Amino acid sequence: MNRIIKIVLLDILKNKIVVSYALILALLSWGSFMLEDNTAKGLLTILNVILFTVPLVSILFSTIYIYNSSEFIELLLSQPIKRKKIWISLFAGLSIAMFLAFFLGAGIPLLFNAPGMAGLMMLLSGSLISIVFVSLAFLSCILTRDKAKGIGLAILFWMYFAILFDGLVLFLLFQFAEYPIEEAMVAITASSPIDLARIQILLHLDQSAMMGYTGAIFKDFFGTTTGLLISLLLLILWITVPFVISVRKFEQKDL
Repeated sequence: MNRIIKIVLLDILKNKIVVSYALILALLSWGSFMLEDNTAKGLLTILNVILFTVPLVSILFSTIYIYNSSEFIELLLSQPIKRKKIWISLFAGLSIAMFLAFFLGAGIPLLFNAPGMAGLMMLLSGSLISIVFVSLAFLSCILTRDKAKGIGLAILFWMYFAILFDGLVLFLLFQFAEYPIEEAMVAITASSPIDLARIQILLHLDQSAMMGYTGAIFKDFFGTTTGLLISLLLLILWITVPFVISVRKFEQKDL
């Protein structure tokens, strides 16, 4: 299992797309801090990158890599190795690679220019978001054998969580404005990993005005250490649940 992880990890780290991704993140991160006159503005610029670019690259690259590795996966399946170990090894290799790319690209500038709690929270949230969308990529791939459909499904996942979710929330708020739905909105917020990451970061940046209605409610209910732990736990669940589903389907799938 460790050998498979090592093979996958080394293969991904040699990939020009991952290297370019890390370099672009580094350029954007260092540039944000150099061009802005204070750290908070630089962090807000990087926040947009974390909430939109990082999930998109993570899910698209992971999806394409899994489909392109179909022959390698079939070769592994012909060996006396459990299917579960193969799938977990692929996931571990991809997750570590995407984390390293994010850390080298955005993490080092964050630690150097914003070593406080806001920078650390942004680093933690960005790392978790990367792995969440790797997990969703595995789910996309296992749901269909067709590469075009799998990539399309991955893009739909990203589009829903990054763009459509907030619009859907606003629609619900307008439709049920006359009812006390604050507690329900907290539960709805938990159904979006990107929204959870944004709220965590903005709570530590003290930028409540940019959090939107769902973020303001989350702050009222969970603006404490307990709330922070709950949101981090929810992000971990967003990693675990899609991947567990994909593992079970992979064990039963006829390749």
